[in-house]
Amino acid sequence: MTIAQIDTRTRLGLHLRDGVEALDGAAGALRVGCPATGWLTLRNPGPGIRAALAALAVGPVTEVDLAGEVIAFDGDASVLSMHLLLARLGGAGLLTHVLDRGRDPLARLRVVGQGGIVLPGRLDPAAPAVLDRFAVISSSGGVLVARAPRSALALDLFPGALGVLGGLAAGSTPAELEQQSGIEQPGIAALLRMLAAAGLLAPPEPESVARQQWAPADLWLHARSRGPRTVAGYGGSYVGRGRRQPEPAVPAAGGGRRVPLPVPDLAAVADRDPRLTDVLERRRSVRVQDSQTPITATQLGELLYRSARTRRQFPGSDGEQVADRPYPSGGAVHELEIYPLVTYCRGIDAGLWHYRTDDHTLELIAEPGPLLDTLVARARAAAVMTSDPQVVLLVTARFGRVMFKYETIGYALIAKHVGVLYQTLYLVATAMDLAICGLGGGDADTFAAASGLDYLLEGTVGELVLGSKPPGPDAHDAWSGEDARP
Repeated sequence: MTIAQIDTRTRLGLHLRDGVEALDGAAGALRVGCPATGWLTLRNPGPGIRAALAALAVGPVTEVDLAGEVIAFDGDASVLSMHLLLARLGGAGLLTHVLDRGRDPLARLRVVGQGGIVLPGRLDPAAPAVLDRFAVISSSGGVLVARAPRSALALDLFPGALGVLGGLAAGSTPAELEQQSGIEQPGIAALLRMLAAAGLLAPPEPESVARQQWAPADLWLHARSRGPRTVAGYGGSYVGRGRRQPEPAVPAAGGGRRVPLPVPDLAAVADRDPRLTDVLERRRSVRVQDSQTPITATQLGELLYRSARTRRQFPGSDGEQVADRPYPSGGAVHELEIYPLVTYCRGIDAGLWHYRTDDHTLELIAEPGPLLDTLVARARAAAVMTSDPQVVLLVTARFGRVMFKYETIGYALIAKHVGVLYQTLYLVATAMDLAICGLGGGDADTFAAASGLDYLLEGTVGELVLGSKPPGPDAHDAWSGEDARP
């Protein structure tokens, strides 16, 4: 890789990544790096190498300029040492590349995850360049930041380079991009190499079947949550510490009317329950409910108690309040809440209720109305039912419970928790001979409007329909009169 001056107006230079510093070590050595990247040890660097590091710290500076610094102190023979130094710094992800024109930066290519920057060779000047459909562009610090889902690099675009984006969206040759942006050809060539290095250009060949199957949002969620090398922070980093307070394990009561639910006798339940293998084999998504004999408050209470109650709360090792429930949760954060939307339930009035996991009660959130009707209708349609479900179990996440601790993987972890809660509800409902069916999607906006909860603080992440099962040995196989499906 050669980073050299391009012309008198546009140049591609280097400087040390933000936060990187050079510290004197033992026996004349230098340690270059930072806690986020790790450290390189340079043994007995000459004054020319030290001058080059000092120039990189101020940067951006071209290799031509760096060579001049080294030669001035150590002579021509040390230029090779400078190139080896840049290779080591670049491979360790300690360098940032900056394209500028005069005093104005055009683009900056930086490492945000793990790894280094490798610029490709000169691209075909006759081939059109196209922005990859998976690229995401956001605003941060007064610049536009372009990223690809599987890349550890970010490309910052300054105002002088924004004219390139329109041409890349439609597909343009370097000559066309020069006309559209006003950036001279050498600068366009350098910018395209930076875009390619960051994974932001579409492949020249027709899109593969493997790529076609992905929507951008889905690939981003998968790549970020499963790619620790592509992000600055990953996992239980407590990203929220010092910025906001952790949320309690159980939310504060809202002040609505409360209804205590019957507490089941777990010893009696254990005596009557079928074996686990039998429950697993019998488990079905049941979409037909017995309208003549709706589910009761006792049945709903037993299902919630066995599946989702808070058995205890205790301080975690980090000081955050955590909890224990019947299903697993990463870090014991237990961010999920259940809101039974009742249409027909003997012993409980119709409306939207919140199941309080700490004291096994229901708290009224909203009376029946158009918004609740919409939620019921959408659940009915999603379950392919011919009548309204007796109860819709709306599962929400208190996002801050997870995102205070977990960085990058927060939403993916919530989705995992929804899955284990679904399975727990399915197995308990099957053991109780109730009709239950998980839904694949829902309406978080309508729930926010109906509940009065802030969409960004707590919102629906899952839904199930619940009711009494129709009589008959084959009722568990019913699908609105069609063939049995899972």
